[in-house]
Order: sequence, then structure tokens, then C-alpha cells
Amino acid sequence: MDLQTLTYVVVGTSFVIYIAIAFWSKAKSTGEFYVAGKHVHPVANGMATAADWMSAASFISMAGLIAFLGYDGSVYLMGWTGGYVLLALLLAPYLRKFGKFTVPEFIGDRYYSQTARVVAVICLIVISFTYVAGQMRGVGIVFSRFLNVEIEYGLVIGMAIVFVYAVLGGMKGITYTQVAQYCVLIFAYTVPAVFISIQVTGQPVPQVGFGSEVLDGGVYLLHKLDQIVTDLGFPAYTEGTKSTIDVFFITFALMVGTAGLPHVLVRFFTVPRVRDARISAGWALLFIAILYTIAPSVGALARLNLTETIQLGPVGMTESNLMYEDRPEWFKTWERTGLLTFDDKNSDGRIQYYDDTNIAFVAEAEKIGWKGNELTVDRDIIVLANPEIAKLPDWVVALVAAGGIAAALSTAAGLLLVISASVSHDLAKSVFARNISDKTELTLGRVSAGIAILLAGYLGYNPPGFVAQVVALAFGLAAASLFPVILLGIFSVRVNDRGAIAGMLSGLLFTVGYIVYFKGVFIEPFAENVAENWLFGISPEGIGTVGMILNFSVALVVSYMTPRPPDHVRDLVENIRVPR
Repeated sequence: MDLQTLTYVVVGTSFVIYIAIAFWSKAKSTGEFYVAGKHVHPVANGMATAADWMSAASFISMAGLIAFLGYDGSVYLMGWTGGYVLLALLLAPYLRKFGKFTVPEFIGDRYYSQTARVVAVICLIVISFTYVAGQMRGVGIVFSRFLNVEIEYGLVIGMAIVFVYAVLGGMKGITYTQVAQYCVLIFAYTVPAVFISIQVTGQPVPQVGFGSEVLDGGVYLLHKLDQIVTDLGFPAYTEGTKSTIDVFFITFALMVGTAGLPHVLVRFFTVPRVRDARISAGWALLFIAILYTIAPSVGALARLNLTETIQLGPVGMTESNLMYEDRPEWFKTWERTGLLTFDDKNSDGRIQYYDDTNIAFVAEAEKIGWKGNELTVDRDIIVLANPEIAKLPDWVVALVAAGGIAAALSTAAGLLLVISASVSHDLAKSVFARNISDKTELTLGRVSAGIAILLAGYLGYNPPGFVAQVVALAFGLAAASLFPVILLGIFSVRVNDRGAIAGMLSGLLFTVGYIVYFKGVFIEPFAENVAENWLFGISPEGIGTVGMILNFSVALVVSYMTPRPPDHVRDLVENIRVPR
């Protein structure tokens, strides 16, 4: 069976499983549609949370970031895992004890304000659509390469699958589908990592291979990688180039953003008891750690394989550079997607690959007739292309395709459901049409999910960056808008409605403005000097931390300048914090 047919079989089988689960777990009430009836076992919820969490950014793009950024990519590992500690300790059990359906509902009741609820819905929608753009781009990338269809058609297929199990099953259907998707994606991520680790280091455990010697040189993997990339003018793989302040702010924004993401928070409304919320957070962290401890090895091995397979040599070794006409088959297939390109700038037919921003290296390259870097590799293809580069069996390549789709669809479904719930429950049922029946609310929720899927497809076709970059921005928005008011709502009886509203708006508007300015308006005409104009040297990926500080400050100052919350709100806060 050829690779194309095998991929169709593997991916098609996974789709059948997801749709079958959706029909089996069809939501029959608003409780099942929004929070799966609050009957999900902590282990299953931990697995579903892990799948919800390990999006296209984790599966497809994070190892690509690590492969190209090296040490600088560690901020994503630290930030995205550290957030679950905050969730387990500070948020999950208290939100479950509150016992409602959505995050905006908690904010609306805690701050005794429909305006606060509406502002929370706005924040949620901005965060979720920013996040879902990255997921749908991941779906398009996988379909365009492995199923040999155009990206727009791949998006349509992905949207149709999500529509079936999200709209039909709601949170109940999504939860059990995500359990299956976790099994698919973790198997698809681990198997090729094991094979490639054995090929390069002889170690079957990728985490061990990451710190081991390579088989053909007697040097450690990271030492060899350092030498290869520095020979091409790039910074050493094990050395960071980001400033300390930017690393801190990005890591903290990712960590706090994790604890403020609405599609993650809502998962802790689905378990039977308060203690189960904390237990399921622990299980989720364990399931996530399996992938996140493998990712550094995948990134390093991918960078090594990419460089050695196309025989990219340093300056002065032009004979080691690959002729374009002799490029391997995987190179040709990824070229057809447009995510890997070659531009023969000096017309010698060879692929010159080096850091053409390194002034000293460029000067040496020009002496032998090189006129700039000729190879462009999209970071999002590294994990997907790695099995082909390493010449693994076709069934492994097909498995990776199914895993990439599972990762993107699982998170997209969770995001679309919280968007749907915010429209049907927090706006329609709670603000604009309070007398509608549960049946009407359920129908409205499904319609809202369908519309959200269409918008998500459009964003996936026109995303503002590569997958992990888009997702990192969503975390900054969550850190700057929702996390502070949720935390203050649990642990402070003094913060009132006016403070919460002012805090959310100030944090959100500041962060959105900064991101739009440097990612949209400013970066094009002044791309070379953009970093010099960052506030305190903080990149758009880390500015959510500043937005969070602004949110906290504004909320507290405004609250202490205005009347105290009413007695029933203080009783609510104290009741949430006291364990049963």
C-alpha cells in the first residue's frame, strides 16, 4: 500500500472513531452540552484536558520552534507546563466549587454585574479566536501535505469533522472524543521520536537520547548540533539570544495565560466533585509531560537530520552542498506545499543554507560567490517532515499525519465550544433573553458553534503568523484579561464590579494594541529595527505579563476608590474558598 493510500486509511479511521463517539455521547441537555453533565472521571478529564491543551502548537509547532530557536525555545516548555501548577493550586478547585457552566458566568456572579459578564465574553472571544486561528492553520498544513489537497479544502474537511462532534455532542461529545485524540496524538508523537533516537544515538528513550552521544562520531548530540549550526553562521544551539527580561516576561505570560485560558478552565467544571478538579489537573500535567519531555529531543534530532540530510556545508566547503536537482523526495513533496522553498540566488544549482543576518559570516560567504541564504523552511513542518527525512516506514508517516490532525481538532473543538457557550448561555440566556427554554438555548448553542467554526476556518486560511506564534499571543491576551479578575474574584473580597471591568478592559486593550502595533502596523515598514522599539525590550509574545500587571493594578486601585461589594458577594467568596 502506497503512502497516500495508507494515510487516507489511518486518518479516515481516526475520523470514523471521532464521529462514532460523537453519536454515542450526543448531548441531550444544556448541562451535557456545556459541562458534560459534571460526570467525567478525573483520569478521563485529565486525558481530555491534555488533548485540549496539546494543540497544533504543541504537536506541530513547538518542536519546530525548539529546532530553530534552540535554548530560546525552552520558554515555551517552561511556561506552558508551569501554568498547570497555578491551575491546580489557585483556580481549578475553586471554580469547580462555584459549580456553574462558564468562566464569564463566574465573573458575572462574583462581580454582581451583567456588564462584567459581557466584558468577560468579549475577552473570551478575542482569546479563543486568536487561539483557534493557529489550530485551523495546523489542520490546513497537515491536509495539504499528507492528503494532497489544497489548504482551503483541508480546512473545509477539518471544519466538517469538528462541526459533527462539537455541535452534536457538545462538551460531552468533545470530552470523550478528546480522550481518543490524546491516545492518537501521543502515540503519533512518541513512535517516530523513538525510531529517530535509536537511529542517531542508539537510545530507545528520546529523553535519554537527547543527552547521549551520536553513534557516528563519539560526541554528544548537542555538541554536534552546536558545531553544525555555528559552522553555518547561526547562534549556538545551546546558547540563548533573547534578553533575560524578555525570557522572563514570555515565560510568565505563557504560564499565567495557561491558567486563564477559558477552554482549559471549563474542563474543571465537568468533574463530579471539588477534589476531582485538582486531581484531574494533576493527571493532565502527567499526560502533558509525556509529550513535553520528548519535544526537546524531537527538535534537536529534527534540526540535525534536516541539516545533514541535505548536506548543507559551511563556507569553504561548497562541494558538500547538495545540488538542487539531486534533492531528496521529501524535499520535493514539501516544496509542493509552499512551506519549503529554494531560491538559487547565485545560479550555481547548489543549495546554500546559512545565516545571512550574521554580518561576519556573510562577508566570508560572499568571497566564494554566495549571495544569501537560498533555503526557507517553515517551522511548522519540522515534526511532520521529520519521519520522512529520517526515512521511517510509511505507516509512521501516516500516523504522524493522524496525530497532527487530532491535536489541532481537539483544541479547536474545545475553543469553539466555549465561544458557543459564551454566546448562547452568557449573552442570550443570561442577558438578552432570560426566559428562553433549555431546548432553545441548546439549539442556539449549536447554531453559535456552527458560525464560530466558519469564522475559525477563515482565520485558519489567513492566520497572523505560524502556529505557535499565534498561540503564544493568545496566552498573552488570557494573562492580561481573564486571569487577574478570576484570581482576585477567588482570593479578594474587596475587589468590586467597577474594578474588575476596568481591569479587564485596560489589560485587554493595552495588550491587543501592543500586539497589533508590532505584529501588524509597525513590523512591515520597520522590520529590521522592530525589536529596538519594544517596551523595555519585551516582545509581543511576552507583553501579556505587562498587561496582567496593568489589569491587577487598575482593578485594585479602582476597587479601593469605590464602594465595597455587597454582603452576599463577600459570603460567596468566603464560601468558595472554604473546603467542604
